[in-house]
Amino acid sequence: MDYQFQFGEILLNSDLLARGIWVTLELFALSFPAALLAGLVLSLGRISQMRWVNLIASAYIELFRNTPVLVQLIWFYYAFPVLTGWKTTAFNSALLGLFLNTSAYSAEIWRAGLQSVARSQWEGAQALGMTWRRTLWRVILPQAGRRMIPAFTNRAVELAKMTSIASVITVPELMYQAKMLSSSTYLPMETFAVTAVIYFIIIYPGTLAAYWLERRLGARGG
Repeated sequence: MDYQFQFGEILLNSDLLARGIWVTLELFALSFPAALLAGLVLSLGRISQMRWVNLIASAYIELFRNTPVLVQLIWFYYAFPVLTGWKTTAFNSALLGLFLNTSAYSAEIWRAGLQSVARSQWEGAQALGMTWRRTLWRVILPQAGRRMIPAFTNRAVELAKMTSIASVITVPELMYQAKMLSSSTYLPMETFAVTAVIYFIIIYPGTLAAYWLERRLGARGG
């Protein structure tokens, strides 16, 4: 192969990729914790005995789980302002779309985790006089948490990768900056090779941390 790789040109423009990394991390850091919390609330609604609460939570979850996240981001950026009159930035549209999509998937993870705990645990806590809320936080969630770590790790990895879709609506995250750099340098192979390495460096440490936490909790019996 006669092609000469020119990674030096990419390194000379590393400031563009650095700005993209920062925006990518912002999208992740703002959407993931909020989605986890919203997912817990939605899962409680999904298993609620109140029919109207169950229907609302179920409709939300199914809507955002069964439509592509790309469509959701484009809809919030282009259609939502037209329908509501509320102007929004590309960043906020991407943040909202990623949050809603991830919260819907997180809700199903929470639901599966909560329902995996034996019903006798709820009944035993209630027999001791514990309130429903106290039972949830002190008895059920600690047991369910260890079982949900692998699923939440996968969800976090998926979200970190999904941030790249925000480039479609011109959010200047890592993938958008990589496309701009590729267009200006005419070096797509070098640009996207470096971009792939950056994504790996960002995501893999979190995966290792989750594995460590899972093993630690497993050794302690959850």
